[in-house]
Amino acid sequence: MLLTISGGWEAFVQLFTVAVVFILVLGLTYMTTRLTAGVQRGKMSRTNIEVIETVKLTPNKYVQIIRCGGKYLAIAVCKDNVTMLTELTEDEIERPARPESEKLDFHRILEKAGSAGRSGSAGAGRRGD
Repeated sequence: MLLTISGGWEAFVQLFTVAVVFILVLGLTYMTTRLTAGVQRGKMSRTNIEVIETVKLTPNKYVQIIRCGGKYLAIAVCKDNVTMLTELTEDEIERPARPESEKLDFHRILEKAGSAGRSGSAGAGRRGD
């Protein structure tokens, strides 16, 4: 049915229908993502375990500093096991304070990427400047 050749008005109605369905799918995807992120954020804020810092040593080996309750631990995370390296005191840990305005926001990251792409491509065709 969609592959048959039709008049101009019918083609416009089909294009409009496809555009509306596409926008609805995008909207539902956005709403689902926001809902899932909110649920995950709520779960993360109520936990007693927090990953403070992670350093990648090899593709499947990491050293992490974690907080479990009131204790800070350095652990080695490998493909098949986790090993506690040492317990740290709170004085030994440097936690940089991240102001509220500096927290990651996907919308701001997307805007920065878009503006960097536009400004980077504006002079791409010129040579010898």
